[in-house]
Amino acid sequence: MDLKQYFRKLRQVEASLPERFPVVVSLETPDGGKQGLISEVSREMAAKMIVEGRAVLASEEEKELYRSKQANARQAAEKAELARRVQVAIINDSEIKHHIAAQLEDPCTTGE
Repeated sequence: MDLKQYFRKLRQVEASLPERFPVVVSLETPDGGKQGLISEVSREMAAKMIVEGRAVLASEEEKELYRSKQANARQAAEKAELARRVQVAIINDSEIKHHIAAQLEDPCTTGE
C-alpha cells in the first residue's frame, strides 16, 4: 500500500469517528490477534486498527455491554478498596469499662 494512500485513509477514518474514545472489536489476524475482544481506545488508535484490518467499530449493543461490564468492575474495585480500609474492632464490656476507667484516671492516656 502506498504511504500517501495509507495516511489519507487513516485521516478519513479518524475524521469519521464520532466519539473521542470509540469502542472497537478486534478481528482475528494472521499474527495471532484474537477475535471478539472489545476495547475502548483513542480515536487515532481506532482509526489505525480499522485501516489495518485489525478491528471494527463496536455495535451499540456491544458498547452497552462493554460499558456495563466496566461499571460493574469499577464498583467491585471501589467496594474492595472500601472493605480494605474499614477496620472493625470487637471488644467486650469489660474491655470498654477498663478503657473508660483508664480515661477517667488519666485523660492524657490514649489507650495504647
